[in-house]
Amino acid sequence: MTKTLTLTAAALALTATTAFASGHCADGKTMTEGTLTVATGNPAYYPWVMDDAPESGKGFEAAVAFAVAEEMGFGADAVTWVRSSFDQAIQPGPKNFDVNLQQFSITEEREKVVDFSMPYYAAPMAVLVSGNVADTPAEVGSLKGLLWGAMGGTTAVPMLMDAIGPNKDPLLYGDNADVTAAMVANQIDAALFDLPTALYLSAVVVEGSSVIGQFAADRSENPDQFGMLMEEGSPLKACVDLALTALKASGKLSAIEAEWLQQTTGVPLIK
Repeated sequence: MTKTLTLTAAALALTATTAFASGHCADGKTMTEGTLTVATGNPAYYPWVMDDAPESGKGFEAAVAFAVAEEMGFGADAVTWVRSSFDQAIQPGPKNFDVNLQQFSITEEREKVVDFSMPYYAAPMAVLVSGNVADTPAEVGSLKGLLWGAMGGTTAVPMLMDAIGPNKDPLLYGDNADVTAAMVANQIDAALFDLPTALYLSAVVVEGSSVIGQFAADRSENPDQFGMLMEEGSPLKACVDLALTALKASGKLSAIEAEWLQQTTGVPLIK
């Protein structure tokens, strides 16, 4: 069984390489012929995008986008970046981009109205707490008593309720910037973020805060996996999946993750 799967993956990678070398896979399938339009957040944060400049190719998602584009036959000068809010992107209807990388978790509900690529990253969730409660043990029993905040409409909310079950209902906000602002203003004690983002927020945005623990990425039957978002029925989906298959088979995707997410270690698992 394992050997068969390995051979299948290798065959897909070979097919991908052949297709992209000929330049046929994405022909006539992008918004603008000869150009891949990629969306990111406004603003876009480290470690996903460095210095809010995705065109630099620096940061995990910026680097992944350029690597996928290259596999699909688009040079760096043929990649155009646009901005999109998280909520706007996951709504049904036409898009102003071909693909969007904004830490979108792949869920059945979202897949009813948009398309996702195969996962390019499995993100563990981590607990960020304010300096007032920085000595809270990384244990569920202790975390229940904190006042939590969360971005409504994200997978952080059901995970918070299922994994921790706080004593008080969490305060919900429109985006993660509002969540962090609430923590800075001491309106909430804690929030869940993907681990790389939590580390960045602790180091740069929320003074005195700490990342006190994380949940294993495979803690449930449905780990939080990020996919490139596309308009429902996008003809590019097969091309993007082939590109990611090739990047995984060659080790390039792992190398990008190692380069930009290597700081996401050393945080204990929540008990």
